[in-house]
Amino acid sequence: MNRNELRRVDMNLLVVFETLMFERNLTRAAEKLFLGQPAVSAALARLRELFNDPLLVRNGRHLEPTARALVILRELQPAMDTISCAVSRAREFTPGIDRATFRIGLSDDAEFGLFPKLVRQLRAEAPNVVLVVRRVHFLLMTPMLTSGEISVGVSYTTDLPANAKRRRLREMKVKVLRGDDRPGPLTLDEFCARPHVLVSFSGDLSGNIDNDLARVGASRHVVMAVPQFGGLRSILPGTDLLASVPDYAAAALIEGTQLRADDPPFPTVTSDLSMVWGEGTDGDPAERWLRSRIVESMAEQG
Repeated sequence: MNRNELRRVDMNLLVVFETLMFERNLTRAAEKLFLGQPAVSAALARLRELFNDPLLVRNGRHLEPTARALVILRELQPAMDTISCAVSRAREFTPGIDRATFRIGLSDDAEFGLFPKLVRQLRAEAPNVVLVVRRVHFLLMTPMLTSGEISVGVSYTTDLPANAKRRRLREMKVKVLRGDDRPGPLTLDEFCARPHVLVSFSGDLSGNIDNDLARVGASRHVVMAVPQFGGLRSILPGTDLLASVPDYAAAALIEGTQLRADDPPFPTVTSDLSMVWGEGTDGDPAERWLRSRIVESMAEQG
């Protein structure tokens, strides 16, 4: 299709398509778009004609996308994000009035330990915004930013593309969670002798703490790997298990529980928790506002 043929395409249809692909339900899509369900059904019929594909087929109460629809979504989302950014740069973002959908990537520790404060702030200042949170880690950050699945991410990061922007939020200090009632702090020997739980996105059984132990000629015994920090609340109490976690996640985990958090009994090399975003959204007023609130709620204070 050349540029002249684009004049035949109604941009509103593409917005309906994207919403339907995420909601997979005509009623919910209509509510999100502030349209009647018949209007959304009519738009879907036009989309099917435009793309010469069913796009969404009914499966019980839900609509399932076709393979072609998934390809179209992957191709359209970055373009639509770029168009949205270009249009929104023409005006400032007014959080108390404007509507916006923010796609945020968070590592599990940031989501569990820091995200609740951000949610409270955003709900108080911008009640019309919609938040879509995706789980990221350092390997997923770049491809998810590049594809437009997220516009900003918070995680430990390593190598990033040249056009990515990064801001350090805080040092990821280590705390050792324990659910036993033994008095006194942990010694190095006790730390190494006790069984450990590792929070691992990928299912690996070793982490940075093992490198710290190796530097002092010690090692630990990991007996369990879990995918999320929240599970530690129910796993650790009343056991001899230990879990080494970032300090901000530890603060959230011990709140209202019998868990306690010790400093590790050996030196540790800390990492940085960073906020990362792409050059394409760097000047967008709404995204700039969101990033400022992330800094306020997630960065180290003082």
